[in-house]
Amino acid sequence: MAREGKVYVQDQFAGLIRETDQGYEFLYDQDYLAKENALPVSLTLPLREEAYVSNTLFPFFDGLIPEGWLLDVVERNWKLDGRDRFGLMLVACRDCIGDVRIEVTQ
Repeated sequence: MAREGKVYVQDQFAGLIRETDQGYEFLYDQDYLAKENALPVSLTLPLREEAYVSNTLFPFFDGLIPEGWLLDVVERNWKLDGRDRFGLMLVACRDCIGDVRIEVTQ
């Protein structure tokens, strides 16, 4: 089963990020796109209806993952492999600095 996370911008559900057999996909939610005050997740992922697809984790999302000693804490506490960037993002970005947060879908 593919892993996915709900992406929130300023506490508004903005879309889904998924791990696929081919890589990764980010898709804005249609209701979010219809909002007058909708903001893009990042400048590199402007608002659009089509899904963004990439062989590697999108640099913006990868950049949300902590580094250094905090990354060591995340890896140790959740027993994650440091090479599993998507898994690290799902765990560590529930409450990260900035306007964007990610929650694991159930």
